[in-house]
Amino acid sequence: MSSKSVQRPERVAVIGAGIVGASVGWNLSRHGAEVVFIDASQPGEGVTNWSFSWVNASNKTARRSYFDLNVAGMAAHRELAGIIGPDSWWYPSGHLRWADTPAAEAKFLETAELLAAWDYRVEIYTGAEVRSRLEPSLTMPDETPVVFYADEAWVHGRHLVGRLVAQAVAAGAAIRSGNAVCDIDTRADGGIRAVALADGSRLDVDIVVNAAGPDASHVAGLVARHLPMRREPGIVTRIDCAEVPINRVMHAPHIEIRPDGGTSVVLHSREIDALIDTGEDPGQLARLLHELAHHAVPELGNSRIRGTSVVNRPIPADGFPSVGAVPSVPGYYEAVSHSGITLGPVIGRLLASEILGGKRDELLADFRPDRFRS
Repeated sequence: MSSKSVQRPERVAVIGAGIVGASVGWNLSRHGAEVVFIDASQPGEGVTNWSFSWVNASNKTARRSYFDLNVAGMAAHRELAGIIGPDSWWYPSGHLRWADTPAAEAKFLETAELLAAWDYRVEIYTGAEVRSRLEPSLTMPDETPVVFYADEAWVHGRHLVGRLVAQAVAAGAAIRSGNAVCDIDTRADGGIRAVALADGSRLDVDIVVNAAGPDASHVAGLVARHLPMRREPGIVTRIDCAEVPINRVMHAPHIEIRPDGGTSVVLHSREIDALIDTGEDPGQLARLLHELAHHAVPELGNSRIRGTSVVNRPIPADGFPSVGAVPSVPGYYEAVSHSGITLGPVIGRLLASEILGGKRDELLADFRPDRFRS
């Protein structure tokens, strides 16, 4: 009498429970894998919580394949909102951009023209029309051209990660928070055998997903893999207002501003990022961000700074994501990307499909880890 063997589910350690790791783990769990999230902090509390969290493809035109991946990321967010519900994390209110110099204005209008040619939704208004129709609290000259990308959004990253991780746990996943990975054991054939944690415990697993964000290069080194990363720190400040005077993401001159839910607003600026390594105190940089925001939205002048953080962005050396299997280490996968907020849901879906079914999606063809050779 013959008997059929029952195939054991894949045991997967997802290292890093930010937006990318949470998305990968959620997708794996809902398709039957045994997942354990491992994070040196708490899920969603690292770079994800201190990201500008802008879902877009308008800022991703350096390579057409990267733009296409980000458009797919936007669609994946909309699909995800339909599956898990949009409340508390999904805000598809669009994005505004304008400038205060002819050169900067010409550059963003040229990009808008390119995006329109790529069938991206682009609307152009005057400053007066924006104040009348969209954002009455802004200050800008009446005739200033303003680009509105209506399909873009912002995400409350910590809330989204919490939702994904909670649903994965309900499906059987485990969490090991506040516990860094200190070693990865491999078999004689080079495949994954176990991960060792800082608390001395050891977890037998078949697969490791490196979604460790800024620490991804260190995790890769544990399997003798060279993943070159940029060092590119950024500073984000949250301010509290009696009433939030804006409704959407915006790139005003010299400053990026978005709502953050409740009475909070998030501020970021590439110009202020450039001052991080000068030794300037983060508190002073936060005050500079606040001042720039006040110029664009005068009502923010009465707000108070609630918190500021400087984080290293998880950017592979060439600026593009590293997603997929590393052939030299069977069972080891990377999910590392600067645009984690936009790309998290689509990377999660595509990588889970690759891990469980071996399907390599063409959307990731230009972003395979093996382009980085040791």
